[in-house]
Amino acid sequence: MKNPFQLNRKEKLNNKFIVFIWSLFDFANTSYSIVVVTFLYAVYFKQVVNSNKPIGDFYWSIGTSVSMVITALISPVLGAIADYSAGKKRFLLFFTLLCITSTSLLYFVGSGDVLSGLFLFIVANIGFEAGLVFYDAFLPEIAQSKNYGRVSGYGFAMGYFGSLATLAILYPFIQHKLIRETFPVSALFFLIFALPIFIFIKDNRKKKQANYSYIKIGFERVLSTIKHLKYYKNLAIFLLSFFFYIEGVNTVIFFSGNYASTTLNFSIEQLILFFLIVQTTAILGSTIFGILSDSIGQKRSLVFSILIWIFTIILAFLTSDYNFPWMKYLSNILNVNGELIGKYAFYIVGLLAGSVMGATQATSRSLMSKLTPEDKKTEFFGFYSFFGKSSAVVGPLFFGYVSYITGSQKAAILTICLFFIAGLFVLSFVKDTDKYSRTYFSS
Repeated sequence: MKNPFQLNRKEKLNNKFIVFIWSLFDFANTSYSIVVVTFLYAVYFKQVVNSNKPIGDFYWSIGTSVSMVITALISPVLGAIADYSAGKKRFLLFFTLLCITSTSLLYFVGSGDVLSGLFLFIVANIGFEAGLVFYDAFLPEIAQSKNYGRVSGYGFAMGYFGSLATLAILYPFIQHKLIRETFPVSALFFLIFALPIFIFIKDNRKKKQANYSYIKIGFERVLSTIKHLKYYKNLAIFLLSFFFYIEGVNTVIFFSGNYASTTLNFSIEQLILFFLIVQTTAILGSTIFGILSDSIGQKRSLVFSILIWIFTIILAFLTSDYNFPWMKYLSNILNVNGELIGKYAFYIVGLLAGSVMGATQATSRSLMSKLTPEDKKTEFFGFYSFFGKSSAVVGPLFFGYVSYITGSQKAAILTICLFFIAGLFVLSFVKDTDKYSRTYFSS
């Protein structure tokens, strides 16, 4: 891509158009994440499919963990194949259609259909998560290195706009208790707004001639990268840090809806208000942190966002138990029911979590783009996906298991802090510059 100062007006407009089309996919795919992963299906799966039994949390954690394990295992190999065959768009199309089809079929899941409900969720989540590998890998092709942060942030901001649009469209269905009908509607939303990326954006890489199977080439490239991991020390440290702190983010995403409805007794209307707060602040947070990370560096921005996460989790824990002495004291002082205080406090938790939810992911994506070599972008985003998805196995599974054995989500929520603290510690050793990746690959 040319230097932006060398572009004429027509080329600048074209670049902005391409960035918009790319970010429109974020607008599209969050219809799946908000409806299935975070909100409606997550609550529906526990309350209807599992008759609101505590084991529902454990089943849900198994579903998320299985889908993430599969995605983590296939992502580096598929990324390497895509780099060699210039097939990012084809892979993205396949996994997008897989997610859309499986999400539509959730309509047929009813009470007691635990196995089919889990299977369809696992397949849909594999489609969604694996597709992100190839979508994220387009970022270095559509933006300059100095603009990775803001463009990545714009993408996540568009995603949260998509969540708000999805909730607005589905609100009449929710009001009339037509929860199952929301699943195919969200799938249709995903399909319509995902189409432009396949029409207007092309793979910039040229296909290489292969003397044998692309699958074999994919495995060979991944094994070669692993063997030479010592040359990518800075990137490896970042991926380890990412593994820990994104574990906390994923666990919050997967269980926030269930936590609000089960522990805090949120009604559907209160859940909608909560997620509106999260999505709105996430738009602002993604945009602000995207610009901020280009100004002060991705690492500093990540440190700031992780500190906010730690404070947010502690606040959620302290306001989750109405029998805490300080909660009783506050209730007496304000002459307000303790449960009501807990709900209002959780709205504040949502505001804080939203401000850094998209920001953490967007800044991570831009730093990853900055640290990876040009000729292995998709392969390394496969590793990025591997660390992100494998981390999403431990966190939700641990949360679900602790919730199950204690019979309460209150104890489980505090464990999330451990992941953020570990990620923050490892992040302190990362060098926030792209010079290191260039040095390793030029030698």
